[in-house]
Amino acid sequence: MHVGSKGWYVEKLKEHGVNTIQGRKVEKYKKHILANLLAEKED
Repeated sequence: MHVGSKGWYVEKLKEHGVNTIQGRKVEKYKKHILANLLAEKED
């Protein structure tokens, strides 16, 4: 998996314990939303 791809963001969020966002699976969201959420989690 390439660093920065959508799948990479999904994998990293799941490592942080995030499987859903507002009741929807993280796989349903676009990459830029996942990137912003991951940045918040890592702070």
